[in-house]
Parts: sequence; structure tokens; C-alpha cells
Amino acid sequence: MIQSSAKPLLNRLAEICQSPGSETADFDLNPNDPRPQGRKLRQAGVLIALQDGPRGLDLVLTKRSSALKHHPGQIAFPGGKVDPGDAGAIGAALREAEEEIGLPRENVEVIGALPAHETGTGFSMVPVLGLIRDDFDEIPERGEVEEVFRVPFSFVTDPANYQVEGRHFRGVHRRYFSVAYGPYYVWGATARILRGLAERLEAYDAS
Repeated sequence: MIQSSAKPLLNRLAEICQSPGSETADFDLNPNDPRPQGRKLRQAGVLIALQDGPRGLDLVLTKRSSALKHHPGQIAFPGGKVDPGDAGAIGAALREAEEEIGLPRENVEVIGALPAHETGTGFSMVPVLGLIRDDFDEIPERGEVEEVFRVPFSFVTDPANYQVEGRHFRGVHRRYFSVAYGPYYVWGATARILRGLAERLEAYDAS
């Protein structure tokens, strides 16, 4: 059962998904880092999965396996590229969440989608907001997901909790958002998407 205290926030999120917004990108903090010429972006969907609990809404995240070739050990949303049989980015996000963490797609109430995020690896990634209706048995996909965990949604939607950091990558100094919660360090596309959502919530509340 959804706590009455969570309903106003869920309503705000639904309205935000229905209102126009700007797309985000891994390049936002790096305007002098040119995007590859002639790039063809691949379509993907990720699930911003929310679950109501005693402390309010929690965000479900994954820690990728350290054995993966791409982005090992990083914190990520469940999700992946759109396959031919998917119903667009929303279908891909729901399918991947079921495959990666055992979250049945029928157990997710889709709230809406945010503007796409362009990754430095060539994906146009649509963040899909979804509410988990009931508890489920977490089944991390072997070989891909090392851990499934939760963080308070209120924490990752507070812009004050974010920092801008930088590192050298392929000979170029790149800046990025990061947010740390306990032992979990979120950065890159995941942090940029959450930071963008935090900004939109802040602007909505101020309007």
C-alpha cells in the first residue's frame, strides 16, 4: 500500500514527466569536448524504480559486476538497449529490470518518462519512472549485477548532495556529477540523470 505521504510526490513526478524538459548528456559539463561527428545514437531505456516504505520512497539501484568489460563496478539503473521486440524505451526498461534484478514488469506502475540522456558511449537513454507496487524477490542477473540496493529518493533528489568532480579519460579532462550515499558512489550518466531530476523537482516546487 502506498503511504499517503508519498502520493503528493508521485503526483509531482507524473506532472514533471508530462511537461516539456531539456535532454541531458554526459557532455553537459564538458562543452569543449566535441561529440563524435556523424554519430548514430542507439536507443535505450533505464528504469528509475521507486518503492514506498517506512522511510518514504526508496530508489532501487544496482552495482554492476566487477567482471564486466564495460563500466565494471559502477552504480546504475536497471536497463539497456531497445530490442526489436520491445515496446520502445519503456518496454526495454521494464524487460531489462525483470532480467537484471527479477522485478516482474507487471509489478511496475509506469509514472512517465523523462527527456532522453545522451551517453558518451553513443546511447540515447530514456529514463522511465516507475512505482513498484509490491515487494518482490530480488534475483540479480549472474555475471552482470553484483548487488541490488536502495537509497532514499529524497537524498538523491537534493541538489545540495551533489558534487562536480573531474578525471582524465582518454587524454581529456572530463567533469561529471557525483553523489555518495554510505558505501555507494554514484557518478556518470546515472548521477547526471538524477541531478537533472532533482533540478526539475526543485523548479517545480518553486513555481
